[in-house]
Amino acid sequence: MSVLIEAVDVHKTYRVGKVEVPALRGISFSVQKAEFVSVVGPSGSGKSTLFYLLGGLARVDSGRIVIDGDDFAQLSDAERTRMRKRKIGFVFQKFNLLPTLDARSNINIALDIAGANGNRDAAYFDKIVGLLGLEKRLPHRPSELSGGEQQRVALARALINKPAIVLADEPTGNLDSKNSVIVLDMLRHSNRELGQTVLMITHNPEAASYGDRIIHMRDGEIVEPERDPQWTGARK
Repeated sequence: MSVLIEAVDVHKTYRVGKVEVPALRGISFSVQKAEFVSVVGPSGSGKSTLFYLLGGLARVDSGRIVIDGDDFAQLSDAERTRMRKRKIGFVFQKFNLLPTLDARSNINIALDIAGANGNRDAAYFDKIVGLLGLEKRLPHRPSELSGGEQQRVALARALINKPAIVLADEPTGNLDSKNSVIVLDMLRHSNRELGQTVLMITHNPEAASYGDRIIHMRDGEIVEPERDPQWTGARK
């Protein structure tokens, strides 16, 4: 397999008033094509900062983020935007659906943003919607959907462009156990059956166990599992 995601000595610090708060302190790791990697750690460990940097939604202070051979630091804002449209699907904890659009349109908007121009794979749409159990919910707006249904719509939106990479930030954080299993099974399906690379940020050991590999973070650094006292999970 080839390396699809690479972080090299990544540092990121935020300024809160006059105080500098280090979020990442020299993170280095790589993710292979078609690998499912879970990143775990407590609040404040730097997981979400890493998510935004890997998605090109923020810039590193130093170090490198390389996606499929392209170094984000060497790309313009426009080029980074094109990279996200072509190669990365995002799943956020808070769903981020457009309230005025129904579920079908919320899914298809990812195609519009990417410039599909009518070139849509109806069979693939139906497959994704069916696997997520959304067939009867497509005409409904977010306010008419449960939290679990909204997250399933958000996941369908992330997958509809067939991205090489799916970045998921706490995708089950607001879900009950039934919907959590549906979302996690779909992420695993997209990885194993569709060949998509999945990197999932989570504080939940059970969710993390869906990954092929688990990266533990604490205080902005990658640590060995035995240094993570909150870790109680086991791989499935």
